[in-house]
Amino acid sequence: MRLAFMGTPEFSVPCLQALLAAGHVIAAVYSQPPRGRGRGMKETKSPVHRFAETLGLEVRTPARLKETAEQDAFRALDLDAAVVVAYGLILPVAILQSPRLGCFNVHASLLPRWRGAAPIQRAIMAGDSQTGVTIMQMDAGLDTGPMLLSAREPIGPQDTSGALHDRLSQLGARLMVQALDAIAAGALPPQAQPVAGVTHAAKISKEEARIDWRRTASELDCHIRGLTPAPGAWFNVHQNGRDIRVKVLCAQPVAGAGPAGSVLNDALTVACGEGALQITQVQREGKAPSDAASFLRGFTLAPGTRLD
Repeated sequence: MRLAFMGTPEFSVPCLQALLAAGHVIAAVYSQPPRGRGRGMKETKSPVHRFAETLGLEVRTPARLKETAEQDAFRALDLDAAVVVAYGLILPVAILQSPRLGCFNVHASLLPRWRGAAPIQRAIMAGDSQTGVTIMQMDAGLDTGPMLLSAREPIGPQDTSGALHDRLSQLGARLMVQALDAIAAGALPPQAQPVAGVTHAAKISKEEARIDWRRTASELDCHIRGLTPAPGAWFNVHQNGRDIRVKVLCAQPVAGAGPAGSVLNDALTVACGEGALQITQVQREGKAPSDAASFLRGFTLAPGTRLD
């Protein structure tokens, strides 16, 4: 097929690789414009942009697709289909209707569960035992289009959003290639999403990522794993008259009891609303990750200390 590929983060790259390996023609790659990143706010191209350039593919980075000129340029590509993977821009109806067969999306959940921006994190944070990938024909709604193909992926008790992200990225790439082959053969009729079971995966806010020690240890284990590596679940340590933010990168539920948020021992075990968490890896603001023992050499967190 003659395709446009529309994607931005690292999650999208395996799908673009798979489409090229399958022999599809990529007429153009669309990605978010370069953004300022890091302390110096150096303008940086997206992972998809950088990968596409190494292959000599045309890359387009419009800030929006509502302008007639952008829509005309897209239409002029004369596409069979567009493949969309975590692109980050809403596609106007004129764009959705432009390719001969339509626009197809790799969504990292089993729709209609976890429609929206953060399906991988939300699935782990909610304690789901499985998730997956759905190939969807896009419509004007937010992840509401008819489904074409799906595959399940278990969520293990140690899975972080980073580990699950990598597996779903590869699974989505394989599934999209299968879907396009079946679409071309007319063998994959779209199925409307069920009305029951709809949930929304809202973007994670910084304040939401804060650890609420009143929750159970099991709930906080899911919370931490779902937010690792980004944006990171965090708590404050009050020292020398100021609050220092600390991300928890790895922890496990253990037996223990005490006031919620209180340090129970010298090994950074913290009481929760029910049970306790043994914290094994953390990261201070502006510092590299460290194990709990190294962290405690720089902080005095005696048993009984309350974490905020």
